[in-house]
Amino acid sequence: MRELFLWNRLHRYKYTDVCRKDDNTMGKIFKFGQDVDTDQIIASQYIIYPSIDEMKVHTFESLDTDFASQVQPGDYVVASENFGCGSSREQAPTVLKALGVKAVVAKSFARIFYRNAINIGLPVIICKDLHDNVSAGDEMELSMQEGVVRVDGREYTCTKLPEYMQGILDQGGLIASLDKELATNNLCE
Repeated sequence: MRELFLWNRLHRYKYTDVCRKDDNTMGKIFKFGQDVDTDQIIASQYIIYPSIDEMKVHTFESLDTDFASQVQPGDYVVASENFGCGSSREQAPTVLKALGVKAVVAKSFARIFYRNAINIGLPVIICKDLHDNVSAGDEMELSMQEGVVRVDGREYTCTKLPEYMQGILDQGGLIASLDKELATNNLCE
């Protein structure tokens, strides 16, 4: 695991990078339903807090009051359809990443949430069959390289991210990926 720093427009926070494409460790499932919107992920009254660390303790507060205190680095959020709908607030995927959520696996995602998550380095994986066949608290393993989720001896096929998107995730998000590309090509001189 690496400690990285992530900047967004308003905040800087440190997080532990818990997701690598070759890391198939088990994590606990936190299960949510359909149409989970960004205000349910992090309510608007908390986005005025000065740091992500202050915000993250309120993650999913309206759906699961114990989520922020129970989730551990390497755990997963599993949801039904249209996860992350609503406003385009970038704090929604950011608080999940700051809590150490390894990936969000859902039947489908709102486009702006999906894009914001990839931009900050939070894996978002589409898996049509997983939500209906698992329970909260189950242990899950995700192999992004194989495009497979394993729960209780069963395998579920999920999207296998294109190599360039996996590269963005491996480097901690879009900005980190671009910084590395610029440094590699000596474009910063």
